Amino acid sequence: MSELLVLSGPNLDQLGIRSPEIYGTQTLGQHIERASHVAAEFGLTIRHLQSNDESVLIEALHKARGSAAGIIFNAGALTHTSWALSDALAIFDGPSVEVHLSNPAAREPYRHVSTLASVVSGSIAGFGGLSYELAVRAVAALLA
Repeated sequence: MSELLVLSGPNLDQLGIRSPEIYGTQTLGQHIERASHVAAEFGLTIRHLQSNDESVLIEALHKARGSAAGIIFNAGALTHTSWALSDALAIFDGPSVEVHLSNPAAREPYRHVSTLASVVSGSIAGFGGLSYELAVRAVAALLA
């Protein structure tokens, strides 16, 4: 398998217009395009899914088992609240990286909790769009 599943949670489809002072002006599509170029350097492809619906993200995690080599997941605000996403991600047996454009630890206290942290290989946060590129490189290294 040479495909990475990149999942994007609620409101990430609004990147570029939503709080640009926090998340920057690039769109989600631009972030995914840059990540795809990095993935290609490692012989990997990216399949991307964005959903504002938690159940769609859970189903995608279930289907990733056996079809994706690794997962990169920006769950957005669901990072801080969804134990169901954590349980679904825990079933995946490949490398997984949690991604955030901003640094949740430097923001509001409720953002300091990650329900995904205990089930991912690692977390990358606070580097803007570079976070996605770093996540691809991390997953590729873990796959090597």
